[in-house]
Amino acid sequence: MITAAEINKLRLQTGAGMMDCKKALEASNGDFEGAIDYLRKKGQKVAALRNEREAKEGAVIALTSSDAKTGIAICLNCETDFVAKNENFVGFATQIANAALTNQPATIEELLNCQIDGLSIADRITEQVGRIGEKISLSKYEKVQGEVVVPYIHMGNKLGVLVSMNKNIAESTEIGKDLAMQIAAMNPVAVDKADVPMDVVNREMEIAREKAIQEGKPANIVDKIASGTVEKFYKESTLLNQFFVKDGNKTVADYLKGIDKDLKVNLFKRVGLN
Repeated sequence: MITAAEINKLRLQTGAGMMDCKKALEASNGDFEGAIDYLRKKGQKVAALRNEREAKEGAVIALTSSDAKTGIAICLNCETDFVAKNENFVGFATQIANAALTNQPATIEELLNCQIDGLSIADRITEQVGRIGEKISLSKYEKVQGEVVVPYIHMGNKLGVLVSMNKNIAESTEIGKDLAMQIAAMNPVAVDKADVPMDVVNREMEIAREKAIQEGKPANIVDKIASGTVEKFYKESTLLNQFFVKDGNKTVADYLKGIDKDLKVNLFKRVGLN
């Protein structure tokens, strides 16, 4: 006979509901490892049943190492805002982020194979599906390195930013936060003009050409108009050329030069729910 104490022990160990724990222990004849496997299998079934559901909510976590030279950001998705705001869900996302920071995997697939308390993150996610009853997925993972990396979380874990800079100076944290807020608000596609992927440049050029042609502009100036449009794109969509959100009279490049002429942004990563 399964006792209330055994059920409670399994509940505390797994976080599953009382009735689920009772059924798991009965199915495994009181064997705890078997009961845990039962619950995990239940989670897998739930995950399969909910596979077609959309997991558009979730939590973004951004962390840096103790020496501030490595930063990681992850996005753990779920179905509802109610679950996304739950402290246990955010705590679980933070556990994954810490595992990423400790192991520094190269890909999201490698991260899913990293372990939390003896089980892979993939299996831990399956457990959470069984407990919560929603589709959960690890959708994004980014790693950034530099002389100093500053993390920033925006909108209650809805958006995270990592900024890598080439120098660690006294004001690095404040500067990094300013830059991260700029990136969160203005969503640049790259640090500077030269960092914009060529396929993006070509696409912008082609769209501008087509628009000019449709507007009846003379053929001999279509390319000139398109080039001007791309220059405008650079100013609006590359970090250093954007106007600084805290001071619209200067660009982000001007802001950095005003602090230290040698201070540069190596790269950034912007991780959101969508």
